[in-house]
Amino acid sequence: MKSLMRRWLCLLTLCLPVLFWFGHVITRDDPTPAEKSSRLRGYMRVSPGRMDQPLDMHCSRCALVSSSGQMLGAGAGEEIDGIGCVIRMNNAPTRGFEKDVGSRTSVRVVSHTSVPWLVKNESYYFQQSVNTTYIFWGPERNMRQDGKGRIFNSLLKMAKKYPSVSMYALTREKIQHCDNVFQNETGKNRMKTGAFLSTGFFTMILAIEMCDSIHVYGMVNDNFCSQANQSPVPYHYYEKSRINECRMYKVHEHTQRGGHRFITEKAIYARWATQHKIEFKHPSWSP
Repeated sequence: MKSLMRRWLCLLTLCLPVLFWFGHVITRDDPTPAEKSSRLRGYMRVSPGRMDQPLDMHCSRCALVSSSGQMLGAGAGEEIDGIGCVIRMNNAPTRGFEKDVGSRTSVRVVSHTSVPWLVKNESYYFQQSVNTTYIFWGPERNMRQDGKGRIFNSLLKMAKKYPSVSMYALTREKIQHCDNVFQNETGKNRMKTGAFLSTGFFTMILAIEMCDSIHVYGMVNDNFCSQANQSPVPYHYYEKSRINECRMYKVHEHTQRGGHRFITEKAIYARWATQHKIEFKHPSWSP
């Protein structure tokens, strides 16, 4: 009996290094968490060819640059350009504003309402921006793919004309998911309360999905516009109309039908910043 036990112990001693090596190989070859999350769900390639190609992006550090007038005079351009991925929204330009907002654009998230501006200036946004990934969102009536989606048709035309530019659109299921996120955070049904999600909301969700850490530039907190003696800034840094940002926020927050809930959304971002690596700059504030 003792002889048999000694044999088993010897065999086990010989096998352990092999088992250890085999387990090490399996562990080493497993994809990292970053690699597992780089293929993002809910984003469909806009292409005249295969449209089932997933959005495959991951960034260690992201700069999410607001279109706010808060960016005027920020002098953050060099800092922003030094961050791995730079995310911008809608038709916010960099030309002429490089000192404050930087010049690089890795990802541009665009509302269906801003697509005509991009098409009108296609040489700037598509021909000269081949290194930018575009992500579009919009309601089903504008983004349907049966030939009746007016905005989707425009995007498909651009995709054919500029095949080297990466263009994606949020799927209907992804839009619904974002609606559900808003309702879970606020307890309010977006449709029933007459609200439209902003491009910033879709952008922040994307940034959380694809970035390990997010540096948000030019976004105020939800209490900013209720504070006294705030210097007024334009709603967009690049528009000549100089619409007051806080006035725009307050009007939208209380509009019964069709308004963005900018202030409510910023309160949501503050909560998310306690769960993710999100830093707010120009102005700087903590949740």
